[in-house]
Amino acid sequence: MEGNSATRKQNQSTESTSTQPVHPTEDQSQRFVGRTTVGNKRGLLVPSTASDVELAHLRNSLPDSVVVQRIEERLSALGNVVACNDHVALVHPDVDRETEDVIGDVLGVEVFRQIVGGQALVGSYCKFTNMGGMVHPRTTVEDIEELSSLLQVPLVAGTVNRGSDVLGGGLIVNDWSAFVGLDTTSTEISVIENIFRLSGAGGQGGLGQQSNIVTNMRSSLIDQLS
Repeated sequence: MEGNSATRKQNQSTESTSTQPVHPTEDQSQRFVGRTTVGNKRGLLVPSTASDVELAHLRNSLPDSVVVQRIEERLSALGNVVACNDHVALVHPDVDRETEDVIGDVLGVEVFRQIVGGQALVGSYCKFTNMGGMVHPRTTVEDIEELSSLLQVPLVAGTVNRGSDVLGGGLIVNDWSAFVGLDTTSTEISVIENIFRLSGAGGQGGLGQQSNIVTNMRSSLIDQLS
């Protein structure tokens, strides 16, 4: 999904809604920001290769309450090796112990070394918010139940982009809205909306706020793509 036209167009808008500002940025002079960074409402972690200019831009773009910190980790594609919400983080089994400590401190989460569906790249094959989550389609029922208990959110096995199991490459989601790759089918979108509670089924902020956010985002994208 990184680099598809819909995502590029969305990133050109400095503010897609009244509640969720969007800031164009790069990391390591690359545009696939989602693969190299990871964060939640408390903090944002970037690889050690991020420049001082990029770090300053991120800090100026985010609220003062959000800590932006560089992290020394040989597995530098942090978005691939970490998956988190505001309470729990799953990390690649081989991340450094210091990295695990920094993730816990900066993001304010409990950290667990984990594999998902036999895959160590938990950030690529697992996406979860404070509302729900989606995991690699080959994850067993037993593993899904165990992960759901660990994360304290409902989980489902699923795909994006017409059957792709690389969830991190085609799905960006938070507690209010989601963006998916252009090839994602209506069935896949329906599963995503339901498991992440994006259809007004109990999500934070209520149905009215969710509806306004989605309507504003849709209008912004239509204006830019037309």
